[in-house]
Amino acid sequence: MKLKLQQALLALSLLLVFTNCKNEKKGAIADNVAKMEAEPRGKDNIAYQWAYIALEGTANDTDKFKPRPTITSRFLGLIFTSMFDAWTRYDDKANPVYLNDVARQPENKRTLKNKEIAVSYAAYRALSEYYYSDSIMFKNKMIKLGLDPSNESLDPTTPEGIGNLAAKMVIDARRHDGSNQYGDVEGSMGKPYFDYTGYKPVNDADTNEDINRWQPKYFSDGKGGKFAPGCLTPYWQKVEPLLLSKADQFRPGPPPMLGSDQLKEEVKEVVELQANLTPEHKALVEFMRDGPKSVQQAGHWLKFAQDVSLRDQHTLDEDIKMYFLVESVAMDGFIACWDSKMYYDYARPYALVHEYYQDQVIDAWGGPDKGMVKMKGQEWRPYSPDTFLCPPFPSYVSGHSTISGGCAEALKLFTGDDKFGVEVELIPGALTEPNNLGDPVVLEFPTFTKTGEMAGISRVMGGYHIQADNIEGLNLGRNIARYNYKKYLELIGESNDNL
Repeated sequence: MKLKLQQALLALSLLLVFTNCKNEKKGAIADNVAKMEAEPRGKDNIAYQWAYIALEGTANDTDKFKPRPTITSRFLGLIFTSMFDAWTRYDDKANPVYLNDVARQPENKRTLKNKEIAVSYAAYRALSEYYYSDSIMFKNKMIKLGLDPSNESLDPTTPEGIGNLAAKMVIDARRHDGSNQYGDVEGSMGKPYFDYTGYKPVNDADTNEDINRWQPKYFSDGKGGKFAPGCLTPYWQKVEPLLLSKADQFRPGPPPMLGSDQLKEEVKEVVELQANLTPEHKALVEFMRDGPKSVQQAGHWLKFAQDVSLRDQHTLDEDIKMYFLVESVAMDGFIACWDSKMYYDYARPYALVHEYYQDQVIDAWGGPDKGMVKMKGQEWRPYSPDTFLCPPFPSYVSGHSTISGGCAEALKLFTGDDKFGVEVELIPGALTEPNNLGDPVVLEFPTFTKTGEMAGISRVMGGYHIQADNIEGLNLGRNIARYNYKKYLELIGESNDNL
């Protein structure tokens, strides 16, 4: 009887212990769920807010200095690397790119508040370095967040210090990365972003000696005159990549040359696509060209990434990782793209159509206020304003295709799904022929892959590229994205065995 009583008391004790443990576990789970639900998501998380500010800085930079997509991609890549590096010190297993000798913070310091502070200081310092003319806007953002913009602490045990250190180490590490940001490369004469390689095109704006090679073209200066802009950053292939091993790592094979059936057919395709532009096509060309206050391709895909954040209600952690991955692909994509452009120094359709259709009467766009007309082939022009007729650098491969193919692939890999689901309403012709506007149209972007492909084909429709530029650009971008994604997984401490 006594034994049975002892057994019953033991069973009761075990039941009480089990119940208490179970209740404690439920309580811990409930606390974690409540914490997750309370964490700012989507547009309310700090990473999203700084990304929005970065886009404002990018747009203002374009207004001040005209479009320079290579430079913009580096700015955004390094801004989000700074934020990522600061964030890693508050994560369980992630490691930084440049933030050396700063310990992972103790578990009791890995709070949301500390992450927000560290990320904000990193963003503020990096933005102030790369978009220095907007420093007041960045300063006001810090004040609005309740942070002191004059705090320059480098104490690696505080979130302020970690954020400042993260930006400082990125800036210092990239000071002489080949971009010539400070105009201090030999032969630069103190001019930032000056071409120190001495590139000179084979052809000039008046004479086309070699049809296979790039020819500068005259733009309107908007004042009744004209000018032929030089090649934009023809040395960019010499910039050190962020995650890619080297600029020519995935260099495509050569483009089709004059006399080949492929080139003949692809030039014909450009002429026919332009002659049959629908309102939707015009809107797509303009949307992907991105207008007068452009954020360039790297910024455009940052916008798309923000759409994903809103759709999926991302936390700070998720946005930090996503923006870093996407912008690493954009930055490295431009370096690799310029490697191909400058290696092949290839012609654009502007010159190719003139060569293939000289003295032939074709249907083509006559320019603003003229619509589609009949003209001789040597009068053909892209669907673009007089003040920016054609990108001023070689054609092969397409930058839009490279960056769009790559960033689309990066978002697909990051989210684990190709679904996108964004749409935009636009007025066709608003940026190109404002006196010949169509009714509003809606462009739908159902998947990331489709969005990247729509960006690429828009450049063929607009007359900036042939199909080879587009297809090989998309392939180049996707190769970079897959490579960078593996590097990204290593940085965040995840396995890529099943990629």
